[in-house]
Amino acid sequence: MTTPSVRVFHKLEGLFSIYKPPGVHWKLVRDTVETNLLKGINAAPPPGPRQRVQFLAEPTSVMAEGSSELTLSAASVPALAHHPLVSGPEFQHIGVGVGHRLDVFSSGVLVLGVGQANKALTDLYRSHVTRDYTLEGELGMATDNFSHTGRLIERTTYDHITRDKLERVLAMMQGSNQKALLTYSKVDMSTQEAYELAVKGELRPDGKSPPIMTGLRLLHFQPPHFTLEVQCLNETQRYLCRILHEVGLELRSTAVCKGVRRTRDGPFTIQHALTHQHWTSPDVIQAIRQYRSSRKAGKAKHTQPGKDTGTASQRQEMAEEAPVNRVYFVFVKLF
Repeated sequence: MTTPSVRVFHKLEGLFSIYKPPGVHWKLVRDTVETNLLKGINAAPPPGPRQRVQFLAEPTSVMAEGSSELTLSAASVPALAHHPLVSGPEFQHIGVGVGHRLDVFSSGVLVLGVGQANKALTDLYRSHVTRDYTLEGELGMATDNFSHTGRLIERTTYDHITRDKLERVLAMMQGSNQKALLTYSKVDMSTQEAYELAVKGELRPDGKSPPIMTGLRLLHFQPPHFTLEVQCLNETQRYLCRILHEVGLELRSTAVCKGVRRTRDGPFTIQHALTHQHWTSPDVIQAIRQYRSSRKAGKAKHTQPGKDTGTASQRQEMAEEAPVNRVYFVFVKLF
C-alpha cells in the first residue's frame, strides 16, 4: 500500500524547466528546487499509525486476595517507532538531475528531471536538440575571458561599424557553420534524403562534434550595444561569448559579451519556464503534465496515417524538438 507522500513523488517524476536567474550557481538552483519538492512531498498527510499488540496486566482490584497469579490482557497500541516525530520525514532525498547547464554568468531555461526521469533527460540530449540564446554584446573593448567581467586588455574604435556591415558578418559566420554541419552530419548531399533533411532543418551531427551554430541573426543594434539571437548545438557559455569576440574581430574592432540568456532548450521554451516563486510541488506537477501532453500531441502529429515519418531516430528528434531550424546557404560579399 503506497502512502500519500509516495503518490506525490510519483507525480513529480518527469521533466520540467525553470528560469535560472543570473549570478546564481546552477547547483544552488537545483538544491533549492529539491528542498521545495521535499517539503511538498512530506507535507502530504501521513498514514494512520501502525498498531501492535501488547499484553497489559489487569488492575490489582480484580485479583483475588492472597492470589499470586498475574492476569494479562491483549491490547492494541500505536507503534511509536514509525511515528514521523521519531523516524523523521518519509522522504529525505530525491534525485534531481540537471540537463544542459548554465554558468553563474548566464540565465534562462534550465531543464530538470526527478527520479526515473533522469534517464529521459539523458536520452533527450543524446538526440542532438538545439538551443536558442540571446546574447548582449558591446563593441570597443576586449577582455581575457570575452565577457565584460574579465580583465580589460584592449580598447578599439567602432564608429565605422554599421548595421549593414554587422549583418554581412553574421551571414558569413552562419554560412561557414552550415558547411560544418553538413560535414559532421555525414550525409551524402547528392541524395534525396539529404535534400529533405536540409529543407526540414533536421540535419544533425552524426556522433560527437564541436559547437555548431544553426542560426544567427541581429535583433538590436545601437552602437556600441547590440543583441544577437543564436541557435546552436553542443555549445558552452564560453563558446557563446567567443562568438561576440569573433564578430568584433571580423568588423575590425573588438566586442565583449554582457549577457547570455537561454530562451529555448529543445522542446522547453522560456514561456513555460517556472520562475523562483513557482518552484513548488503543485506548479512542478502541472509543468510536467503540460510537457507530457505536448509531447503526445507532437508524436500524434508526426505519425498520421499515410505520412512518411522517416527513420526511428528522425522521428524521435521530431517529437522531442518542436521548433524547426531551417538551413540556408548564404553567399555574401563582406565589404
